[in-house]
Amino acid sequence: MGITEQSLHRSIDALARLEPAFARAFERVGYPEPRTSDPGYVTLLRTIVGQQVSIAAARSIWNKLDAAVGGAADPANLLATSDKALRTAGLSRQKIAYARSLAELVTANQLDLHKLPKDDEEAIAQLVAVKGIGRWSAEIYLLFAEGRPDMWPAGDLAVQVEIGRIMGLDGRPTEKVLRDLAEPWRPHRGAAAIFAWHHYRANGAPLG
Repeated sequence: MGITEQSLHRSIDALARLEPAFARAFERVGYPEPRTSDPGYVTLLRTIVGQQVSIAAARSIWNKLDAAVGGAADPANLLATSDKALRTAGLSRQKIAYARSLAELVTANQLDLHKLPKDDEEAIAQLVAVKGIGRWSAEIYLLFAEGRPDMWPAGDLAVQVEIGRIMGLDGRPTEKVLRDLAEPWRPHRGAAAIFAWHHYRANGAPLG
């Protein structure tokens, strides 16, 4: 799902009108590509699997997990699989606990990922009730899987680095500074984050 290309372009255009620094950055790197994921259990489980490992390692672990549980898309399969088998697939003890927490909430209908609250903060609160899902993971899920246009993952390192660069700040801003700084960008902060990642990749080395 995620923010559509058309909506993303509209928001980037709005940001360029609101903030001259964004207009200059846009002239350098152009529009970003949309970043999307499918809403639901699989995407959130993949988020847990991919924590603190490379993209290649996360993909390898996911494939092993999918085979070990007989289909990772069904949370009941994970709950029926032993910890030993999950460890063999590449999950740490901590990630096993996180994955089981998610699977248990979904199978017990205590967490419906297709009916999260419309209010962003309420939706984040439901997601962080899952072990291993912090605010950053919840914000990334709501931005990429649900396309919430004002989701602002201000705790993301690359977003901090690149917004600092775009705005000409002296070094990397803290999460609090970044949240305060972005208030005038509502309701386009999701597009601002996507643009920051795009600008980061185009620029290469982060700020020192």
